[in-house]
Amino acid sequence: MATRDRNGIPPIDSVSLAIIEQLQEDGRRPYAAIGKAVGLSEAAVRQRVQKLLDQGVMQIVAVTDPLTVGLRRQAMVGINVEGDLDPVADALTSMEEVEYVVMTAGSFDLIVEIVCEDDDHLLETINKRIRTLPGVRTTESFVYLKLRKQTYTWGTR
Repeated sequence: MATRDRNGIPPIDSVSLAIIEQLQEDGRRPYAAIGKAVGLSEAAVRQRVQKLLDQGVMQIVAVTDPLTVGLRRQAMVGINVEGDLDPVADALTSMEEVEYVVMTAGSFDLIVEIVCEDDDHLLETINKRIRTLPGVRTTESFVYLKLRKQTYTWGTR
């Protein structure tokens, strides 16, 4: 069995990192073109990509602008929790409106990003679904007025 780091993720070699960088530049780049750039056959690239997907190292997705698909309200919500964070974090991850959940150190225990159809939908999500979760003590909402930058090209460093 391959060794794993402290987060349980198997080590990634430099060739797989190069493949990831190629896909971050263009998620539709053909495997043959990636193979040429990293020195592997198309079949070898296909196999490595599938392994990276299966291990949860990466995802290949279409990223949309929420406004163009009818989601007109985004917000960041800071949440303070009484007791164990895990049950609250698990409940939040199951909500369709929640894009990501982060456990933090600092003013909040959890920070979540929410994408909703409108202000009424946002209010319902925060007031009726998040604030009513067992263990949620307080919330603080930060409504997005304008999104200036959103990228997924931080590379593999």
